[in-house]
Formats: sequence, structure tokens, C-alpha cells
Amino acid sequence: MKKTFLILTLLFTYLTTFATETKIIVRAKAKDAKFIGSSLGGAYIIIRNNTNNQILAEGKTSGSTGNTDLIMKVPKERGNTIVDEQTAKFLATIDINEPTFISIEAISPFNNKQAQAKVTTELWLIPGKHILGEGIILEIPGFIIDILKPRTHHYISLDSVKNKNFQILANIVMMCGCVINEGGIWDSKEIEVKGILKKNDEFFKEIDMQLIETNLFEGNVLLNSAGNYELIIYAYNPKTGNTGIDKVNYVIYQ
Repeated sequence: MKKTFLILTLLFTYLTTFATETKIIVRAKAKDAKFIGSSLGGAYIIIRNNTNNQILAEGKTSGSTGNTDLIMKVPKERGNTIVDEQTAKFLATIDINEPTFISIEAISPFNNKQAQAKVTTELWLIPGKHILGEGIILEIPGFIIDILKPRTHHYISLDSVKNKNFQILANIVMMCGCVINEGGIWDSKEIEVKGILKKNDEFFKEIDMQLIETNLFEGNVLLNSAGNYELIIYAYNPKTGNTGIDKVNYVIYQ
């Protein structure tokens, strides 16, 4: 028993002694937008040994969403960077003693579960060969959509809404938190936003949503009967193929 323990101790010491510190930067970038950083709560990054699934490093990206001109306006050419010193990143320092095939997973937005997406990639990490600069950039598709009205499982009397325009409100931003407005970089005119309303599990009506202020979309619908309603709000950019949804259930009672 003592001999086995000694062998294991010596082996651990050998592996630790000859392990090489290797650094890698990982960034999460919103599709058709900027980087995901501190202002949105960061993207959660997990780096694993792909052979045994052991977690080698994990943490959240932090920093700014990046330089808008570099990311969205300057033509991208080989060798040009789209990051600066402040651009959000996760810096991992991993000790390895041989080339290791790793998987990198980005989960974002970390604090908006309904919009959360997981993106992964795989690559070889070589001892002492750092991956810095832009690092590894993972693209996160989607929109963050929050239905503000009606509220989840809101009970509403039929008398209070009958023969009236029932207001629907949704806040929509890019996956980095970047704003959507009319005529801006993320132009509301390029994004189709609609509501799909279901009553008692069956399609009831499609609702047009219009921008009324930065990030805020409004629609109206007539509700003249009681029932269990489910509202789905979606955003779709046909140029980029970017999509996102949010759902809410509410009740109109007699």
C-alpha cells in the first residue's frame, strides 16, 4: 500500500513538474454584432480535455463589447484585428505536458436563460504555445427578447379588454446587448418582429410589432373571448438569418 502511494506521488510530482503553462484567450461574439462582455453579465466559457471530458478551465468573459468601427465598419482583411485591449475575453492558463485536444464551450447570454445559446469548437492545445491576440472567437446567434406585457401567467378579466386594443410590449436587443433602433447600425427596418398568438393550444392570430423607441416594440390585438393564451414574439433578420424568440402564457377569464 505504501509502495503504491509512493509511486502515485512520484508520478503526480513528475507530471506536475514537467507540465507547461499554456495560455489561451476565448471570446464570444454576437452574430452580426459585437462582443459579449461585462455589461451583459459575460458569456460562460468551459474548456475541457476532449479525451476524458475533464474541465481544464472555466469562467466568464469580461471587458467591453469592443470598438464598433473595427467590428462593424472597417472591411475585414487577413491580418487585421477586430479587437482592442478592452474587448471582452476569458483568459485561461492551463498546465499541460503534451499536446491536448480540447473542446471550448461558450454559453451566452449567461443571465438571459430564455435567449441562451451554446456554441462549441475543438482544437489542439500545444504546451507553451499560447493562443492570444484575438484568440478563439465563438459566434453566438440570436436576439435577446423579453416580453414585457402581458406578464407571465397574468390573469386578466375579459371585461377589462373586450373590444379594446390589448397592448403587447417586447424589449429586443442583439446578443451583445447592442441597441436596435431606426436607421442605426442594427436597423429595426431590417428586422421582422411579429407575435404569434395561440388560444387553447391553437393558432389564433399573427400580430405585427413596430418599434416605438430604442429596443422597444409594440403590437395590439383584440381579445373578445376567455381562454388560455400563449404569446410567442420572434425577431428575424432575412439578411443574416439571425433569429430569436420569447414566450409567455396568460389567461383571459370570464
